Amino acid sequence: MTCCCDGPKDPDDKQSGLENSGNSENQKAIESPGQSLGAVFPDWKKIFVSRQEFLKALSLSLGAFIVSLPSLPLIGFMFNYFVMPKREGWVSVGPVEKFKTGETVNVSFENPDPMPYDGVTAKNSAWLRRSGEDKFQAWAINCTHLGCPVRWEAGAGLFLCPCHGGVFDSGGDVAGGPPPRPMHRYPVRVANGQVQIAVRPVLSEG
Repeated sequence: MTCCCDGPKDPDDKQSGLENSGNSENQKAIESPGQSLGAVFPDWKKIFVSRQEFLKALSLSLGAFIVSLPSLPLIGFMFNYFVMPKREGWVSVGPVEKFKTGETVNVSFENPDPMPYDGVTAKNSAWLRRSGEDKFQAWAINCTHLGCPVRWEAGAGLFLCPCHGGVFDSGGDVAGGPPPRPMHRYPVRVANGQVQIAVRPVLSEG
């Protein structure tokens, strides 16, 4: 048997239910405003911290760049010396008849591949000895210790460094003192009656 005591639902009751539901949602939003606002607005604290970190990194980078400015010329020199290719060149130091057999004399020449920073160091000298009709030997004038110019002592038959007491025999080999290796030898040739030596940069070892 069907009960008919419950009549059709009043439309006003349905509307009231919807309003109550909406009020409940609004109440939840009011009770937890941080959750709803956080979904809409960005976290300004994180953005501010990120900006601080960026400015700090920028300041450190700028400071490092300023500190490195004085070393830029040195970096350029090292790059040119050790990275850029060096060209050897033959330079004339005088006619063959100018040199007597058995004598060791100082000769001057210019660097065939000078760099802008070379200045007066583009002009160099070497020790040259004539050992035969067309036979010559040549040594760099720089001591292999710290690069000081060595002297030829004909009476003793030795190359002597006045700076730190380096001694080389007549062939340029180390005979005493701190030099770590023999004097640098230049290749020598005779071309068109001229004595020529093949020169290249010479770097002493400390």
